[in-house]
Amino acid sequence: MSSGPLAGIRVLDLTSVVLGPVATHILGDYGAEVIKVEPPAGDLMRANGVSLNKGMSSIFLAINRNKRSLAIDMKSESGRDVLARLVGEVDVLVHNMRVKAIERLGFGYDAVKAINPKIVYCVATGFGQDGPYRDKPAFDDIIQSACGLVALNHENLGSANYVPSLMADKTIGVYLANAVMAGLVHRLRTGEGQSIEVPMYETMTAFMLAEHLGGLSFDPAPAPAGYARVLAGGRKPIPTRDGHVSMLPYTEHHWVSFLRDAGHEEAIERLQVRDRHSRNRNIQELYALLSQIVGAQSTEHWMQVCERLDIPATPIYDFEALPEHPHLKAVGLFERGEHPTQGAIRYVRPTVKFSASPAMVRNQAPELGQDSAAILSELGYAAQDIARMFADGVVLGARSDTASDD
Repeated sequence: MSSGPLAGIRVLDLTSVVLGPVATHILGDYGAEVIKVEPPAGDLMRANGVSLNKGMSSIFLAINRNKRSLAIDMKSESGRDVLARLVGEVDVLVHNMRVKAIERLGFGYDAVKAINPKIVYCVATGFGQDGPYRDKPAFDDIIQSACGLVALNHENLGSANYVPSLMADKTIGVYLANAVMAGLVHRLRTGEGQSIEVPMYETMTAFMLAEHLGGLSFDPAPAPAGYARVLAGGRKPIPTRDGHVSMLPYTEHHWVSFLRDAGHEEAIERLQVRDRHSRNRNIQELYALLSQIVGAQSTEHWMQVCERLDIPATPIYDFEALPEHPHLKAVGLFERGEHPTQGAIRYVRPTVKFSASPAMVRNQAPELGQDSAAILSELGYAAQDIARMFADGVVLGARSDTASDD
């Protein structure tokens, strides 16, 4: 049974790899019926990550649950006919192809709107289509480099490197999901569909500049770009006697309480911790003193101190330890289930909580073409026509009784 605030919404998902599937898995978690259309070779991300069986990697499992899979040759006439029928049946179409590529297939916005005028048509592009980079390819690494993130790492860490996470893809995937939902609200209010573009480069640049626009906020600029307090450095995990702790004395009260408790009351006036601006100017000295103090005791000791003084703090957790984190265990973030073909699996439940229409995992990520026959039957194709498409290689997937030759 579908649950969630988007229950009853149908999404045609032409996305692949990470950015688009992150967006559509959010929509699926929120209750939408998501039909994932894949080429006969399958989504490239089926092969990336840890796999027990070919085509069902850990990453694919994580970002493609609550979807049905239709594997079809979109370049064939029969395949395009199937897509056209789907377009007429859904509320939303989402893709992250290059615009020229999807237009060659016959499913640019104008063509889709002619079939379904009320459709919310949302595309994630690499670069905005009104700029000179409109046709350039874009991937997570490229966007991290172009938006200032790699330069920020270079300046602060001394080496030009990517964040070791698909930061741009996942961040923009969330923006893409939000854009779809905003488009649905507009349609609810006006009855109108529309075309929506979420450009990776512009979106990630705006995301980075939220705190780093700095002096460029004004014309003429009175100071360079960048959030000076962050760029000044100082904050980092602190070595303890037996490990590391992440501590954040943030307010005047935090610093005063901690320095008094640690027996360094003289530093309160010396480093001017009572005034925020002065404290920020002295932040490197403050953190150097903090490191000196913390190194003398165990991680557990400082966790108890921070608990008593209400200072934000945590030990350092690696990925292996997260399933045993006491808070995550208490809230049941990690769930276990039985995948129809992969056996016992662990996954992360939807994290957003709706009191009246809860998000939920209704089904695990599908095998390639798992639902092809059923979807074609729902679209009104006769059993013999479905069988012919399978025989011709236009459609791939498990054959059901609906698609038999009888």
